[in-house]
Amino acid sequence: LHGPATVDVGNAGTVMRFLPPVAALADGPIRFDGDPRSYERPLNGVIDALRVLGARIDDDGRGALPLTVHGGGALDGGPVEIDASSSSQFVSALLLSGPRFNQGVEVRHIGSSLPSLPHIRMTVDMLRAVGAQVDTPESGGEPNVWRVTPGAVLGRDLTIEPDLSNAQPFLAAALVTGGKVVVPDWPSRTTQPGDKLREIFTEMGGSCELTEYGLEFTGSGAIHGIDVDLSEVGELTPGIAAVAALADSPSTLRGVAHLRLHETDRLAALTKEINELGGDVTETADGLHIRPRQLHGGIFHTYEDHRMATAGAIIGLAVEGVQIENVATTAKTLPDFPDMWAGMLGA
Repeated sequence: LHGPATVDVGNAGTVMRFLPPVAALADGPIRFDGDPRSYERPLNGVIDALRVLGARIDDDGRGALPLTVHGGGALDGGPVEIDASSSSQFVSALLLSGPRFNQGVEVRHIGSSLPSLPHIRMTVDMLRAVGAQVDTPESGGEPNVWRVTPGAVLGRDLTIEPDLSNAQPFLAAALVTGGKVVVPDWPSRTTQPGDKLREIFTEMGGSCELTEYGLEFTGSGAIHGIDVDLSEVGELTPGIAAVAALADSPSTLRGVAHLRLHETDRLAALTKEINELGGDVTETADGLHIRPRQLHGGIFHTYEDHRMATAGAIIGLAVEGVQIENVATTAKTLPDFPDMWAGMLGA
């Protein structure tokens, strides 16, 4: 790996957090830049940690993009303390590159509750799959401490599971319309947080079955409210909020204060957009309270956020006249979404 090079992260949290540790192993300067919203997203957890581990980074004191990592071809590594309460990606970013640090890495989370823990478990599983030695709290280690031993990683052929969170709008479609969808290749065992959709949407009124063809999900024609802690599956919040706005009873979505720092402030955006369609949503300290109301048509703004776009599409199945502003933002994770959605509906 060598610089000089420039990486345009767009507004992708994984890119802006996972690649700077890799850049610290390159020989030469690597500049990271992105969309205006990316400048507002916190990167202190990665920047400060990399400096402690021996990296030289220029960010003009912002703790955010744009920044330049001056790679020296190697990184000392060792122990580091971080506050990852705003994003588990801070932990995963350091673990993924840890095997190539001279001393490996020991990441100790010192903040409040850590969101999206299943994502860290996915990271650990992938590291172990390529031969890395990782000690975790779940394997008998200290609470909130992850250690990666330095060493070579093995080349392997890997089968990448489908991103289960991308199935959310299609499962929601069955729930909202009382229809049925089949999602091919749904894994019978997985560490993906998106697998939680089966449990959540069943509680909200659907039913599901894993068959040889995939996951078969069926709506009952009724949608029920839910009181649920989404701290481990925060990315599912927009779609769940959309379904909850159409339910027959109130819902409370908890544990997702960190969504205020995602592609947009998702809690504020969901509140505004659902309410402008006639809904009754209020923000809480760590989530949303949703009281279903009769909704009407209107423009549903996406804020350049792919999950806001799919949330609006879900509501549009049940409410005539909903228009999604800039549905093309779904290209971030599902480039074919408009055609897939139209195909599902037989349009």
